[in-house]
Amino acid sequence: MIIVCGHLLVDADDRGDYLDGCREVVARGRAAEGCLDFALSPDLLVPGRINILERWTSRAALDAFRGSGTPDDQQSRIRAASVAEYDVAGQTLL
Repeated sequence: MIIVCGHLLVDADDRGDYLDGCREVVARGRAAEGCLDFALSPDLLVPGRINILERWTSRAALDAFRGSGTPDDQQSRIRAASVAEYDVAGQTLL
C-alpha cells in the first residue's frame, strides 16, 4: 500500500475556493482503480492549511492516476507544501 500524506499552504482567504476547485480531482481519485481513500480537508487550526491523505493499493495505481500532476492554475496558488509518500508493507485495523 502507498500512503500519500502531508499538507499544502495557500492564502487563508483563498482556501475555500481552492478546495472547491479540487472537488473534481477528489472524485476522480476516489473513482480510480486502486484508490482506497482520497481526501483534502481544511485544517482546524491553521487558516491557510489543507491536509492531504491518499491511500493506494500499489505504486502502479498511484502512478496511473497521478499523470501530469497539479494543474497550473492550482499550482500557482500553493505557497508551500510538505507532502510525502510512504510504502507500507502491512496494516493493523483498529
